[in-house]
Amino acid sequence: MLLAILSITSGATFAKTLFPLISAPGTTALRMIMAAIMLSVWQRIWTLRLTRQSALAGCLYGGALGCMSLLYYLAIERIPLGIALAFEFVGPLGVAIAFSRRKTDLAWAALAILGLALLIPLRGGPQALDFTGIACALAAGFFWGAYILAGQRAGMAFGAQATTVGMIVAALVVMPFGIASAGTALLGPEALMRGLVVAVISSAIPFSLEMYALKRLHAKSYGILTSMEPAMGALLGLLILGEQLAFSKWLGIAVIIAASLGTTLSNKQGYEPDDGTSVLPHENS
Repeated sequence: MLLAILSITSGATFAKTLFPLISAPGTTALRMIMAAIMLSVWQRIWTLRLTRQSALAGCLYGGALGCMSLLYYLAIERIPLGIALAFEFVGPLGVAIAFSRRKTDLAWAALAILGLALLIPLRGGPQALDFTGIACALAAGFFWGAYILAGQRAGMAFGAQATTVGMIVAALVVMPFGIASAGTALLGPEALMRGLVVAVISSAIPFSLEMYALKRLHAKSYGILTSMEPAMGALLGLLILGEQLAFSKWLGIAVIIAASLGTTLSNKQGYEPDDGTSVLPHENS
C-alpha cells in the first residue's frame, strides 16, 4: 500500500510536468486511454458479458472516475499537489461520515472543516491559492465520493474487471476535453512517451499493488494508510516540484489527515476483503 501511494503521488507529480506540453485535460485523456488499453489487455476485457444493469453500473462508476481525474489534474495545475489532495480527501471523508450514525464522527467532521479553513487563503500574498484550483479540488472530492459509492455496485457487477470497465468509460468521458484542449499535440512522440509513463506510474503499478494488498489488509488498515496520501503528495511536491508551503498549510493538511484517521479508527464495522473487490482501489490521481 505504501508503494502504491508513492507510485500514485509520483505519477501526479510527473503528470504536472506534462501540462505545459499538452495541458491538464490532454494529460488526463492520454493517461486514461493508455491505462484503459493496458488494463483491457491484462484482464482480457473481451471476455466480459454485459447486461443492462451492469452496463449502467459501469457507466456511473467510469463517469465518476473520469470527472474525478479531470478535475484533480485541473486542480494541481493551479494549486500545490499536497493541498489539492487534502481538499479532495474531503470527498471520501464526507462519505464515511454521512453513512455513520456515531456522534463522535461529528467531531471528526468539525476537525476536517478546521483543516479546510487553514488551507483556504484569507488574503493575497505569495502563499495565496487559486480559487479555481480549490473549486476543482473540492469538485474532484465530490466525484471521489461518488466513485466510492458507484464502485460498490460496479464491483458486484464486474468483480475484478470493475476498474478496467471504469477506466474505459473514464477514457471516453475525458477524451473530448483532451482533444479540444491539446489537439494533435496528443500524438506527438514526446507526449505519447511521457503519457505512457504517467499511465504506468499512476494506474498500472498502483492498481496491481493495491489489488495485492487489498486481499491481505483489513479495510481499516487500508483506510489508515490511504490517509497518508496528502502528506506524501505535499512532500513530493516540495522535493520534486519545489512547491513551498507555509506552516499553516502543512498544519491544515495534518488536521485533515487526523480527521480521516479518527474516522477510520473509530469505525468498529471494518471487514476483511476476501477477493479484492470488497474495497476498490482508489484512482484519485
